[in-house]
Amino acid sequence: MARFPFSAIVGQDEMKLSLLIAAVDPTIGGVMVFGDRGTGKSTAARALASLLPPILVMDGCRFGCSPDAPHSCPGPCEGTKASKRPVPFVDLPLGATEDRVLGSLDLERALRTGEKVFEPGLMARAHRGFLYIDEINLLEDHLVDLLLDVAASGENVVEREGLSVRHKARFVLIGSGNPEEGELRPQLLDRFGLSVEVRTPRAIDDRVEIMRRCAAHDANSEAFSARWAEDDDKVLHQIARGQKRLAKMDVSDDVLVDAARLCSAIGVDGLRGELTLMRAARAYAALKGAKQVRREHLLHIAPLALRHRLRRDVLDESGSTARIERAIAEHFG
Repeated sequence: MARFPFSAIVGQDEMKLSLLIAAVDPTIGGVMVFGDRGTGKSTAARALASLLPPILVMDGCRFGCSPDAPHSCPGPCEGTKASKRPVPFVDLPLGATEDRVLGSLDLERALRTGEKVFEPGLMARAHRGFLYIDEINLLEDHLVDLLLDVAASGENVVEREGLSVRHKARFVLIGSGNPEEGELRPQLLDRFGLSVEVRTPRAIDDRVEIMRRCAAHDANSEAFSARWAEDDDKVLHQIARGQKRLAKMDVSDDVLVDAARLCSAIGVDGLRGELTLMRAARAYAALKGAKQVRREHLLHIAPLALRHRLRRDVLDESGSTARIERAIAEHFG
């Protein structure tokens, strides 16, 4: 069955925008999606991954080496040829062990031949793609720590069982969860680049349209995907254009001052808020086809980059998004 088209997802504009920004600039730090069950969180992430064009991978490489950087992994890469593969989309199960995530010694080969060989883990499989964790708030904290460290550095280092292995692991980390089942520790939540709040659609027309499209996809997924192929091509072109523009995007000192003023006004701890806000604004401006980052880009993306970094105020229970919107209205009109 063909995947559900990205463009066919009804509503959830904030979630889709966050995923597009992460696709344009994977260094932003991933996307955390909190919301109700059955609101299309995993569907949107999988649809975006399947939408992207195939990547070139060195033949026989278990670490996803690119032809632009061949033999840059622990190996082996067989020959010098490369072939196309779909963009990796790896699910990390809640019961995964640290060895399964990071990689470990290939015990079967060690017992059979006496040779110490590294068996790549889920991080190696996700290289140059997406690593998705459903119910991330139920995952053990030490695993989340490891994932965020690797996602930030783009490199996985394994020192165990007589092995010393270092390989690239650049992926977009996407976490989803239901707040009713527990929250992430603030220190971990702060490490995600963008945060999205997803709610069940309230409009009757939207709910009816969702049922209609899901029924059409279940009846004939190929025909349904073909119907939305043109819209998905437009999204793909937008991502490709944004990726090309990103390196050339200029952020003026005035916009940097705006970012610092906003983060100071809402009481964001540390400088990760400003840095992520700047990067997200650059990616958003590139996605929109702008020549430089303007204040409107920064303010539009501010709730996504900052809402999960605010300290809880016992005197103000209006929510992080409302606090950010009030600060924007007060300081920028």
